[in-house]
Amino acid sequence: MDRAGLEQACVSPETPMQEAVARLDRGGVGILLVTDTDGHLLGTLTDGDIRRAILAGRSLDTDVGSFLSGKNNPVYPEPVWLDADADEQHLLRVMQERRIRHLPLLDDAGRVVDLILLEDLLPDQASEPLTAVVMAGGLGTRLRPLTADTPKPMLPVGGRPLLERTIEHLRDAGVRDVVVSTRYKAEQVQEYFDDGSRFGVRVQYLTEGRPLGTAGSLGLMDRPAGTLLVINGDVLTNVDFRAMRRFHHDHNAALTVGVRRYEFSVPYGVVECDGVRVAGLREKPTYTSFVNAGVYLLEPAAFDHIEGDGPMNMTDLIGRLIEAGETVVSFPIHEYWMDIGRLDDYDKAQRDVAAGLAG
Repeated sequence: MDRAGLEQACVSPETPMQEAVARLDRGGVGILLVTDTDGHLLGTLTDGDIRRAILAGRSLDTDVGSFLSGKNNPVYPEPVWLDADADEQHLLRVMQERRIRHLPLLDDAGRVVDLILLEDLLPDQASEPLTAVVMAGGLGTRLRPLTADTPKPMLPVGGRPLLERTIEHLRDAGVRDVVVSTRYKAEQVQEYFDDGSRFGVRVQYLTEGRPLGTAGSLGLMDRPAGTLLVINGDVLTNVDFRAMRRFHHDHNAALTVGVRRYEFSVPYGVVECDGVRVAGLREKPTYTSFVNAGVYLLEPAAFDHIEGDGPMNMTDLIGRLIEAGETVVSFPIHEYWMDIGRLDDYDKAQRDVAAGLAG
């Protein structure tokens, strides 16, 4: 790895976690190396470590050192590393045996001198191409009157259609084939994007004759040969699709659902009852949960649980997969995310794009 990339990957224990996560996103290699002032390796935090910690309720409102001390990795409680003079064959063998994608190299004093990525050693074994489906057929009723003449995914955000931003984000993540599911004013979408060549992708279209729901729309497709990415057309996000795919494969999931932490406060004192007796009272408590973010990864086997071409929501498909004993996992999205379903959300998205918070 070049010097600039290595410096981007190295953080001190005093670095705020929010800043560290931003550096992780910018670096794009999926790991942070925690070092002291002299460059000695103290620990590592992978993208997966951070997202699993978020699911476990850990907050990012702390520093790297505190977050690292609470890291729970029973497989590798200590960072895996090798000497800087290790040959390439040894590096590759260790990475394959340990099933890791990153390997810090240290000098005799334990200082980080390099970071090896698996793709550097196996450049010809890149991930298989990923096809994406964008659900763009909704009526956008809650966005009236803006959607009276324009389908919701074609509403301008920062001067460009929301769907254009989504397709460009997919392209930048390595997606080359995009299927757009349309229904309401489908011709506007098709006329604007055509075959997709102007945007660096190949675009095909599915047209729903009636509302089918997300999973029902997928039932109109042939069973895919590989992993399929599905995203709602009214979502504006900077989520790292590559990280999501790694997370999906690391957990051998049949379906991965992107989730977003959501907090809501009750403006009253909440009374906890045990029958007629008052067991406790909480004054204006705040509750935290994870909500469906409208981004999914599916394996071909998930399509075996979609029946025919009738209506079916994604929640129904997830329920069927769970009942069948398939692995369904959640992927927490800590990057920018906004569901543009209401006028207030649309206005906020405009402000966020203008402020450079969203891509």
